[in-house]
Amino acid sequence: MIEQRFIVAIGRIERALSRIEKSAASPIPTGDNDLAERHETLKSETRIALRDLDKILAGAR
Repeated sequence: MIEQRFIVAIGRIERALSRIEKSAASPIPTGDNDLAERHETLKSETRIALRDLDKILAGAR
């Protein structure tokens, strides 16, 4: 069960890295307002992902 959680978490991390790589390869020019909004969205999604990883790791102990 714990192994499955780690596999799922690693898969999510790999997919996120893939999206980051694709975004970096073809940046979309945007204005400063859009950049600030996207930054806040990214911070929120990062907090959620870290919280999920914390839960997985807490269950592994």
